[in-house]
Amino acid sequence: MALSSRLFSKSKLVYGSQILLQREHAVPVRYFAKEAGRPALKGDEMLKNIFLEVKKKFETALGILRKEKITIDPDDPAAVTQYANVMKTVREKADLFSESQRIQYTIQTRTQDIPDARTYLLTLKEIRIKRGLTDDLGAEGLMMDALEKVEKEIQKPLLRNDKKGMSLLLAEFDKVNKKLGIRKEDLPKYEEQLEFKIAKAQLEELKKDALEAMETQKKREEFKDEEMVDVKSLDIRNFL
Repeated sequence: MALSSRLFSKSKLVYGSQILLQREHAVPVRYFAKEAGRPALKGDEMLKNIFLEVKKKFETALGILRKEKITIDPDDPAAVTQYANVMKTVREKADLFSESQRIQYTIQTRTQDIPDARTYLLTLKEIRIKRGLTDDLGAEGLMMDALEKVEKEIQKPLLRNDKKGMSLLLAEFDKVNKKLGIRKEDLPKYEEQLEFKIAKAQLEELKKDALEAMETQKKREEFKDEEMVDVKSLDIRNFL
C-alpha cells in the first residue's frame, strides 16, 4: 500500500494543481460528450437504460476475459504486466475508468463548487483518507504551507477566482513539485506504476481466494485424497 500511496500523492498533487483553477471545467469534457443531447427520461426508462448500459459493459468485459490467458502469479512481474494489460483492455473496451482517471474524476466532481483554496485542499485530504491511503510524500503539508505563505502575502483568504493570488499559489506548488521530484510530464509513468501495483494486489487477492476455495474443497470427503494444484496452472477462462 505504501507504493500506491506515494503514487497517489504524486498523481493527486499534479491533478490537484491542474484542477485548482478550473472550477468552470470541473467535469471532464468527455463526460459531457456522452451525456449531451439526451432527452429527459422518465424514471422507469432511465433505470432500464442504466441496466442495459451496465449489462453491456459487463458482457464486454466478460468477453475479453474469456479470451485472454491470465496467470495467477503475483510474484512474477511478467504475469502482473500481462494481467494489467488485460484489465487495461477491459477498461478501454467497456469504457471504464482506470484508477488514475477515477482519482481525477473524484477530485473534479468533489471540488467543482468549492470557492476557496483552503477548503479545496482539505477536500483533497478527505478524499485521500476515504480511499484508505497515506500521504507518504508529505505533499498535503507542503501544499498547505504554500497556501499559508500566499495568504499571508495577500493578507486575506485565497479564493479560486483570484487570478493573481492563484498564480502565486501555483508558483509555490511548482516549487513543491520540484522538491518532491514530481514532473508533470512524468504523470503517465506514475499512472502506469500505480496500475501495475493495483494489478499485483488484485492477483494476490485472486491467489488467496483460489487457495481458500481449494482448501475448502479438499475437506470434502470425495476430494480428501486429491492433491492441490498449483494456482499458477489454473486457467480463469475455464471458470467464466
